[in-house]
Amino acid sequence: MSRNICKDGYSIHTNALPEILGQNLWAKSHSEAQTVLKPAGIGRTDGLQIKQSVRSDKISWIDDTDATGAEWIKWAAELQSGFNSSLFLGLFSFESHYALYNPGCFYRTHVDAFQGQKNRILSIIIYLNHDWLKEDGGELVLYADARVPLKVRPEFGTVVAFLSEEVPHEVLVTHRHRYSIAGWFCANRSNPMI
Repeated sequence: MSRNICKDGYSIHTNALPEILGQNLWAKSHSEAQTVLKPAGIGRTDGLQIKQSVRSDKISWIDDTDATGAEWIKWAAELQSGFNSSLFLGLFSFESHYALYNPGCFYRTHVDAFQGQKNRILSIIIYLNHDWLKEDGGELVLYADARVPLKVRPEFGTVVAFLSEEVPHEVLVTHRHRYSIAGWFCANRSNPMI
């Protein structure tokens, strides 16, 4: 995974999520969809805005207060360690959320960075959708090379990683319920040089 990120700015791997973890996350994301997910916003805390014309998904942040969340965070920590060993990115922390795109939902082209902050270094997306068909839409489009946009079908177990501030991307309109996890490996926010 690391070699592709160095060369291209992104890496895509099908069936990369351990099966049991994937099934547990699938079950949890479906249960969250019924009660916990809220409309996603743009920005942080005081600057948070809900702009349905830019993004129309719903999210729920993941923590380690339940077994599935703890298992997910442990797996992400192993990835973080691997990335730090091979890419020397200085990844310090990790945050992630479940995301649900209902039919008709999308997320316009953006980068995963907050204005004036350089803390998100590496983005990761994990897909939790079984039997996804081309006509279901909802592809992730990576613009790592402006001449050749790359579409990724949101199929179960696929893991996509890319440089947060360097790879513009979007989620095309989905035609069925689309479940995923989006996460960010971050630099040390207390470091004034970052």
